[in-house]
Amino acid sequence: MRAQLRRPWRLAAELSALAIAVVVAFPLYWMVLGAFKPAGEIESSEPRPWTLAPSLDSFRRVFGQQDFGRYFVNSLVVAGSVVIASALIAFLAATAVTRFRFRFRTTLLIMFLVAQMVPVEALTIPLFFLMRDFDQLNTLGSLILPHIAFSLPFAIWMLRGFVKAVPDALEEAAYMDGASRARFLWQILFPLVFPGLVATSVFSFISAWNDFLFAKSFIISDTSQSTLPMALLVFFKPDEPDWGGVMAASTVMTIPVLVFFVLVQRRLVSGLGGAVKD
Repeated sequence: MRAQLRRPWRLAAELSALAIAVVVAFPLYWMVLGAFKPAGEIESSEPRPWTLAPSLDSFRRVFGQQDFGRYFVNSLVVAGSVVIASALIAFLAATAVTRFRFRFRTTLLIMFLVAQMVPVEALTIPLFFLMRDFDQLNTLGSLILPHIAFSLPFAIWMLRGFVKAVPDALEEAAYMDGASRARFLWQILFPLVFPGLVATSVFSFISAWNDFLFAKSFIISDTSQSTLPMALLVFFKPDEPDWGGVMAASTVMTIPVLVFFVLVQRRLVSGLGGAVKD
C-alpha cells in the first residue's frame, strides 16, 4: 500500500526533473541548431526548431577567422592556470585554517565570506588601476590573477569541510610511522580531499573560460592576448550581426567545458556529495 502511494509522487518528481532538464537544455540545443542552420533560415521571420538543410558555413567562417587558434590557446592557458593555481593555494589555505589554531582565524574565514558577496563589476575599475600600476595590462596575467583571487574564497570554504572530515587520528598515526608533515600533506591528505579539489576546479574553469568582463577591460590594444569570448565580437557587426557565426563560435567554446566536465564527472559527484555530507 505504501509503495503504491509513493509511485505517483515518484512519477511526479521524475516528470518535474525531466521538464526542468528540457528547459535548461533548450538554449544549448538552440545554439547548436543555429550553428548548423543556413543563413536564410537563421534570418527567417518564422524560426523553426529544426533544419532540413544543415550547413557548416558558420563553422568555416569561425575557423577562418584570423587568430582564432591563438584565442583558443589563450583561453586554455588562462583557464588551466587558474584551475591549477587556485586548487593548490586553496588546498594549503584550507589545511591551514582547519588544522592550525592562530589569532584572527575566525576573522579570516569571515573575510572569505565577505569577499564572495562583493560583485565582480564593482571591483573591475579598481582592478584595472591595479593591473596598470603593476604593468600587467594587455597580458594574460591580468586575466589569471583576478580569477584566482575570486575563485579562492569559495574553494577554501568548500575544501575546509573535506580537510575537517579527515580524522586527527590518521594524522597522528602517520607521524608515529615516521611521516613528515609535508609527506602527510601531499601523500595522505591531498588524495583524500582530491574530489573536493575537482569540484572547485569545475567552477574555476567555467568562470575563467567564459570570462568577458575582465578580457574586455584589461586587454585594450594587444589583440594577440585576447581570449575566445572576445572573438565573438567579430561577428557582431553594427548593421548586420552574423548570428550563425555567433552560434558556431559559442558551440566551439562550449566543447572544452563539456570535455572537462566529462573527464571529472565521477570525481565531481563524489566531491559535491562529500561537501553536502559535511
